[in-house]
Amino acid sequence: MKLRNPKTTLLSLALLATFGGGLVADAAAVERPEDRNARRSQQKSGKEEVRFPDATREEPKLKSSSKMQGKLSKLYKAYEKEDNDAEVLALAKEVLADTNANEYDKGVAAQLAAQAAYNQDDLAGATEYLKQLLALNSLSNNNHYQSMLMLAQIHLQQDQFQEGITTLDRYFAETKSSKPEELIQKGQALYMMEKYAEAIPVLKQAIETSPEPKDNWYGLLLASYTEAGQTAEAVKLAEQQATKNPADKKSQMNLVATYQQSDQFDKAASILEKLRAEGQLTDEKEYRQLYVTYANMEGKEKEVISVVNEGMQKGLLKPDHQTYLALAQAYYYSEQIPQAIEAWQKAAPLSKDGETYLNLARVFWQEGRIPEAKTAARAALEKGLKKPEDAKKIIALP
Repeated sequence: MKLRNPKTTLLSLALLATFGGGLVADAAAVERPEDRNARRSQQKSGKEEVRFPDATREEPKLKSSSKMQGKLSKLYKAYEKEDNDAEVLALAKEVLADTNANEYDKGVAAQLAAQAAYNQDDLAGATEYLKQLLALNSLSNNNHYQSMLMLAQIHLQQDQFQEGITTLDRYFAETKSSKPEELIQKGQALYMMEKYAEAIPVLKQAIETSPEPKDNWYGLLLASYTEAGQTAEAVKLAEQQATKNPADKKSQMNLVATYQQSDQFDKAASILEKLRAEGQLTDEKEYRQLYVTYANMEGKEKEVISVVNEGMQKGLLKPDHQTYLALAQAYYYSEQIPQAIEAWQKAAPLSKDGETYLNLARVFWQEGRIPEAKTAARAALEKGLKKPEDAKKIIALP
């Protein structure tokens, strides 16, 4: 009987743990409170900023109906107040239902209703108002395309990635916008849809055209390279970021994960050891990452033992099944059998099944300690085994 190879029984590497993050952007408001004074000033001067100068859509020439000016004025005043979303919604619905309202009036009402609904976390309601606004096609390019972008972002917030991408593509096509902070949203959506190869050029464009690309943009591109199997590009990017930010632990850990993904465990271990020497390995995940790195290298059992014992002594590694199992296997393959048995005896009761007890039984059997081997084999059967035949053979030994 042979023990299982530790290279296949240890936990798999969580290589992309450091690439995590939430959605890149929240949905943009129809109009931010800090923009209201600017808008009023622009309206008075008649010089509103043209935010989409290259848009293919012709500016509508519709204006408010004379019969609706009073209701729209009341709606605007309600919107100017802070935390007044319920009143805004009520007044907007009145305008939308009024037979005297033209398409412009309804467009304004739908826009302000969408913002109010969004403020109340009614994303479904905001979505419907924005769709209504776009269908009316009656507002200025500024308001029309801000609303289109907001609709795309709300889709992305709700994990409606295909709808979000479709709306973003329409937005890009009609506005000719290539703003990095907008492109990155499409790249994120493609990544979440597991369309990694498609995400890469979008993310690269966002990063290359941004004067100050954010760190999580690089992380997203790095993860996309990795998931797309473009390991060489992933390593190159991770090395660039680590060199650029030598004191940034996250950049160093990203490089570690990328080296691990490309089976360059010696380089990964070197970085982790440097961080360890500097006292920068400060949580369980990081110590686990180091000992698993060594466990994937030939002849590094002593290093596994050192890291695990140090991690437990510092209280950073939990004395759980995974930790004791790694320790037991490292002791076993470095021919420190008594220590391996002690670690297996601690690991086995913590296992969800009987496989660890079965390995312990095999070690006892190999050491000629048959009564103890039988006891461990019975415990393995009690906890459950996929193939109980080996345990039964040990129990049947004379």
